[in-house]
Amino acid sequence: MSRIGLKPVVLPEGVTLDVKEGTVAVKGPKGELSVAYPSCVSVSVDNGVAHVARKDDSPASVTNHGTVRANLANAVKGVHEGFKKELEIQGIGYRCSMRGTSIVLNVGFSHEVVITPVEGVKISAKDDTHITVEGIDRQKVGQTAALIHDTKRPEPYGGKGIRYVGETVILKEGKRAAGGKK
Repeated sequence: MSRIGLKPVVLPEGVTLDVKEGTVAVKGPKGELSVAYPSCVSVSVDNGVAHVARKDDSPASVTNHGTVRANLANAVKGVHEGFKKELEIQGIGYRCSMRGTSIVLNVGFSHEVVITPVEGVKISAKDDTHITVEGIDRQKVGQTAALIHDTKRPEPYGGKGIRYVGETVILKEGKRAAGGKK
């Protein structure tokens, strides 16, 4: 039994749901999103609370029950509050700058890396080493932040690279020279 799927989704003030066959349109102060769901699951709204229910106990409905509820909750949170990921650049000579809506990364390669955000995502850099990715769609925000992070992941010997704020990198000890010949 899905514990996540049984939780109701409370709609904050200013957020509305429009349930149609196969999709739910979520509208809020920050924008509008749509969430698709399979026919083995049903979505209903009453008194500012959305409920996700299974139509039967088939494997497909059991599998999708919690997923649909989580996607619906993420859409409600996104149009009401939005999502934000913060990254930081560490390393001598590593920096970033904005070029229009795109971000330009100088992270030790012989060339600049330019990352353009997808529609609905905003990238900003408050200084040379801090990047913020914001938007209403959790998947798009996470994907854009992952593209920036994967450009130069933190390496385990010096810790240089792009990391999420709060991410801990376990540093390894480097190889040592032999103590002497025997």
